[in-house]
Amino acid sequence: MRTNRIRTTVLAATVLAAALSLTACGGEDKAMGTKPAGAAKTATPAATNTDNTGGTDGTDDKAQPDSDAPKAGTPDTQTVPAEGKHAGGNGNGKKPETAPNEKAAPSIPACTPTNSTVKVSSVSRPINHLLLTVTNTGSTDCAAYYAPFLRFDDAQAVYPVLDDSKPQAVVTLSPGEKAYAGIALLGEPGQNEPVKSDNLGVIMVDKNNESAGESTLKLPAETYTDSLGFVTYWQSDVETALMY
Repeated sequence: MRTNRIRTTVLAATVLAAALSLTACGGEDKAMGTKPAGAAKTATPAATNTDNTGGTDGTDDKAQPDSDAPKAGTPDTQTVPAEGKHAGGNGNGKKPETAPNEKAAPSIPACTPTNSTVKVSSVSRPINHLLLTVTNTGSTDCAAYYAPFLRFDDAQAVYPVLDDSKPQAVVTLSPGEKAYAGIALLGEPGQNEPVKSDNLGVIMVDKNNESAGESTLKLPAETYTDSLGFVTYWQSDVETALMY
């Protein structure tokens, strides 16, 4: 009995000593600021609590970063153009230099009824054609611009002009020189009813293709026209004027 009591006493003393040792260690940990190991704390979500009280879980909205605000050190994506730099500039802030104005070529006066004469004549080839001739009767050069405007008798509309006959350059006439225009009187036979004409109004034009004066000529006898005819641009030679 004594032996068992001694063993029980010794065992109780041992347990008490171990408990005191653990208590001492716990106190030392608290004194040093060391937390005991345990389960990791779950992070609190940033979303606010939408309970019936209408409050939040304590998260301050002002603490959340503003996604629209530019971050420190991040350049703005919009760049401001440098002063003086604009569309069409040369990139150095100066306006692009322009070439000096070239001296305009002097305008040549148009051939008009005051400085030239016009006549109309029949030709053997090609058939159903007439030849119009303008002669510089002045003392200075004149230019036969574009094509003459023609009006047969009292027609309200001018005769069609053949665009394909446009020359590479305006025909310029020195005093006494001539320019020529071909007149096709009829289209294909049977397409339109020919109309007999007796007089021809010839309107010379200036460099702006506007009227510069009209002359009235007597047409060759038995001249017939229709709406499918045309007149050419002024040419420097007869062959070119009558090739269309």
